[in-house]
Amino acid sequence: MTKLRLGTIPEDKPAKLTLEIPGEMMRELQDYAEVHARLTGLAAPLPVERIVPAMIGRFIAGDREFSKQRRRD
Repeated sequence: MTKLRLGTIPEDKPAKLTLEIPGEMMRELQDYAEVHARLTGLAAPLPVERIVPAMIGRFIAGDREFSKQRRRD
């Protein structure tokens, strides 16, 4: 069982988003993808473009204040 916060990444219809990130962050995301693949039994790491949306989703889901404020609206 993986201890990473990010578990299995579901397939979903994507929406296009273009952004720039620092090179160091890209390298960290690539390293994370490799560790994620190893711990979840994937044959190859997912592309960073698949990892980042899942990370953002996990971050938003865990933000209690955001959830509280969202329910108020």
